Amino acid sequence: MSEQTRAKQPTSQCTSPTTDPSYLRDGDAIYARSFAIIRAEADLSRFSAEEADVAVRMIHACGLVEAAGHIVFGRDLVPAARRALNGGALILCDAEMVAHGITRARLPAHNDVICTLRDPSVPALAARLGITRSAAALELWGQRLAGAVVAIGNAPTALFRLLELLDAGAPKPAAILGIPVGFVGAAESKEALAANLHGVPWLIVRGRMGGSAFAAAAVNALARAGL
Repeated sequence: MSEQTRAKQPTSQCTSPTTDPSYLRDGDAIYARSFAIIRAEADLSRFSAEEADVAVRMIHACGLVEAAGHIVFGRDLVPAARRALNGGALILCDAEMVAHGITRARLPAHNDVICTLRDPSVPALAARLGITRSAAALELWGQRLAGAVVAIGNAPTALFRLLELLDAGAPKPAAILGIPVGFVGAAESKEALAANLHGVPWLIVRGRMGGSAFAAAAVNALARAGL
């Protein structure tokens, strides 16, 4: 192609986002716009007003309005979790990504956020018990389970193990957010939680969908309403 021919080629009309004067720059405005879009596009009709606030934050974390159809709140989940958090309850997490996703500034009582997965004793404990490290890490929670808010956003085996511990008489948490992700055991572990044999308020995302961002977003929404 000659220089003259190249010179006649049309230039791209695409505008770089970094030079577009119309894009939103204010963080609060972006949140407000995002939440408004979610409320306009997602079917939140089966949720109470408080539940809808939590669901909106969870949908925001994954970018899928279709997630609304998979989010299920057990009875009294929102008030039970908020009472616990306002009272200083611990937040027990199955994964570091869940713990790191929790916004400390939103926590109403400077609540401690605990993940025991990296404790040096966990690998040997998992090998001795013949379970995953995620499940073995829960063995270290002990009495700290009493009145805690549990956020499981990664490992189905952790949720299964939590239910086994409760079956064996472990202290009851104030609320369980059971939102593990995956193709093996995720859907089943969440349905087992929803059977609610222990009388603990719960929140799940049915099926394979879930993850640390979901779980952290739920905690953030429960910690404080609004932006």
